[in-house]
Amino acid sequence: MTAQNLLSHHSQTRASVSETLDRIELSRLEVGLRLAEKGDERSELGQYFTPLNIARFMAGMARPRELDCYRVLDAGAGIGILTAAVIEAVGTWDHPPRAIHADLWELDEGLADDLRSTLDQCRAAADRAGIECRFRVHHADFIRGAVARLSSGPLFGSDTDRYDLAILNPPYRKLRSDTAEREMLSSIGIEASNLYAAFTWLALELLGDRGDLVAITPRSYMNGTYFRPFRQAIREKSAIRRVHIYDSRTKAFAGDAVLQENAIIHAERNGAPSPISITTSEGPEDTGLLVRQVEPRQLCDPNDPDAVIHVVPDETDAMIGERMRSLPNTLADLGLKVSTGRVVDFRARPRLRERPCPGSVPLIFPRHLKSGTVAWPDDRVRKPNAIIAEGPQDPLLMPSGWYVLIKRFSAKEEKRRVVASIFSPEDIADAQIGFDNKLNVIHQSGGGVGERLARGLAVYLNSTFVDSYFRQFSGHTQVNAGDLRSIRFPSVDELVAIGRHFNGHMPDQDHINTLLQKEISIMSETDDPIDAKRKTEEAVQILKAINAPRAQQNERSALTLLGLLDLAPASPWSEAGDPLRGVTELMDWMAKSYGKRYAPNTRETIRRFTLHQFIEMGLVLLNPDDPGRPPNSPKNVYQIEPSARALLARFGSDQWEKELATYLESMAGLNRMRAKPRQMMTVPITLPDGAELELSAGGQNVLIKQIVEEFAPRFTPGGRVLYLGDAGEKHLLNDAEYLAELGVTIDPHGKMPDVVIHYTERDWLVLVEAVTSHGPVNILRHNQLKDLFSGSTAGLVYVTAFLDRGAMREYLPEIAWETEVWVADAPGHLIHFNGERFLGPYAT
Repeated sequence: MTAQNLLSHHSQTRASVSETLDRIELSRLEVGLRLAEKGDERSELGQYFTPLNIARFMAGMARPRELDCYRVLDAGAGIGILTAAVIEAVGTWDHPPRAIHADLWELDEGLADDLRSTLDQCRAAADRAGIECRFRVHHADFIRGAVARLSSGPLFGSDTDRYDLAILNPPYRKLRSDTAEREMLSSIGIEASNLYAAFTWLALELLGDRGDLVAITPRSYMNGTYFRPFRQAIREKSAIRRVHIYDSRTKAFAGDAVLQENAIIHAERNGAPSPISITTSEGPEDTGLLVRQVEPRQLCDPNDPDAVIHVVPDETDAMIGERMRSLPNTLADLGLKVSTGRVVDFRARPRLRERPCPGSVPLIFPRHLKSGTVAWPDDRVRKPNAIIAEGPQDPLLMPSGWYVLIKRFSAKEEKRRVVASIFSPEDIADAQIGFDNKLNVIHQSGGGVGERLARGLAVYLNSTFVDSYFRQFSGHTQVNAGDLRSIRFPSVDELVAIGRHFNGHMPDQDHINTLLQKEISIMSETDDPIDAKRKTEEAVQILKAINAPRAQQNERSALTLLGLLDLAPASPWSEAGDPLRGVTELMDWMAKSYGKRYAPNTRETIRRFTLHQFIEMGLVLLNPDDPGRPPNSPKNVYQIEPSARALLARFGSDQWEKELATYLESMAGLNRMRAKPRQMMTVPITLPDGAELELSAGGQNVLIKQIVEEFAPRFTPGGRVLYLGDAGEKHLLNDAEYLAELGVTIDPHGKMPDVVIHYTERDWLVLVEAVTSHGPVNILRHNQLKDLFSGSTAGLVYVTAFLDRGAMREYLPEIAWETEVWVADAPGHLIHFNGERFLGPYAT
């Protein structure tokens, strides 16, 4: 195949399958709405369908291989979006396979029609690209089927027929030890406590030599006793090539209320060890990838019997891990143990009492832990505060003493995962104490710990240092006793020295971090990596204080701000500078000063989604050294605005609040729009012919601006905008004369679409509705527009525009067939509501 033919082949493949994927994404949203009504049934099946951008991201991890036939396993296929994404990705390889054979397993037969539709579309698109697709759909239990295959020896009778790629978003549901699934899995040596671990392990077993495993799952398997066999299997049977972490617990599956941290793992069956790529992003829409290469032993120590997986995304966290491992003690070395509380409330219910009474002793729950101490009893709620004691040897109780208590489940709003408090016998003098099972208790052979040591332990465990290390291997809010046993501690003398600063109240976070740096010798010898985290958090606080948009209140924007101030982690805010820096220089500075190494293609993300907004806020100046430099020049530089620098230099001082109030009052003066007061309430817009207009602020006009500047150049190149509605002015642009030439006479009482574009090359009149507060082109609106433009000599095309896919979800059931949907957060794609034609008029 010549280079020109190859390029043409790639282009045809991507365009054909891309259109198919957009339609499948629409189906995913429709099915999600349908299943949301099932509630408990969906939870039982653990169904959470893969968004399109994640599916494409995962499919892109598969390594191009020169194979005549590429065999794919999609377990828990849903409506088949992962298989569709694989076909799109494979079609762009330099040497694509002649055929793709895929086995898709989906237990829910209610998805059969949706899955069949996906595969029919994929087959047609692949045929056009010259790739033969064969699909086998199994509406059956994947665990039962996979165990049967693996039990009978080589798959399909020949080891060469194993899969080249297993790609999956497996269901999430616990597997109790007494279930048939657990028994079947155990019969072939697989021990898994959750469906997602079982599916992923089975998929790994079904791969051929050098086959790829790409799976998105909760991150919770990376530590903990329950998942130890699963981690050991991954380590023994494959070489991990990449781990991608979504920092946000709410964004990867935002529409499905999945509140776990998600990870994508790419592993090669029987692959040779090599450096592993660790990438992180806030969510699937965030293109600002942090990238770090690590050696296999840094991800999972081959000598660790627990095979814990440590995801360390940057050099700052790497320093924290090194420091933790260099500390001398574990809890066992200190002569201490950690156990879960002995009282399981529902089992001990007959003995529980709301108020203390004769024969009862205090019962401590997580709700009693307040600011590092125990506030007992809790009279605010009608819940147990005490338990009846059954003698001095009661197995549910512990003797009075000093204990360190750690919540097993931290709340979502907690800034730390590890939250420790002191139980003091001086505050609660009963001879026996009960601790709830949702607490971890640090004790000494079942009794109390020395007072000074207990104080030091609690302060140490509440440090940012411990919290940062804990997050490297834990992706959920649960803190298990086993996790605490893996944490290392300084010497007893250093812990006691730290504990002296606990005088009835837990020190604040900054004080705790300072104490560790002062009292622990290894931390005072070199730069403190916690300084970088603290400085970044402070920069985020500043962005919130000066009313930066929510989308810019994140780590990337905080680091950009620090780079423009040239503030190193240990530098005080009073030393804020004002260097001139380009985007690449800023990224290099972030890597050197804060250990945050962004992927090269993140340059555009920083420019468009951080610096652009900073400029609009008046926080940053563009090219102050040469204001005439073109906006798209590679030599562009940025500088903090002088009065903003003066304000930020006061952060943390006594003058901060006063200076901040003054700054906020004069924000408009720092904004370039102050010179044009009228424009402060307008949205500037540039038409395709270069003419400029101003829309009134508010309403759907932000979306209208994107329709004109993003949609029109892509889908109606060279088109002429004939009409623009405006939330403030009914007809901002109304070329009635031109419309009349096309046979359209506007009824003054007729409700016009928001945007009308004449696509002159094809003689189409494109009618666009911008949906923010009003509805889409539904059947009623479709008929209204058809009547309103009935005299048009140009073909009519109907488009509904949304700001994002979340906004689109609400209106999916209403959208009329034979129309198009455009979403501003994916501007290069159209979703077509019919299979007959893509973007074009229909006969009346």
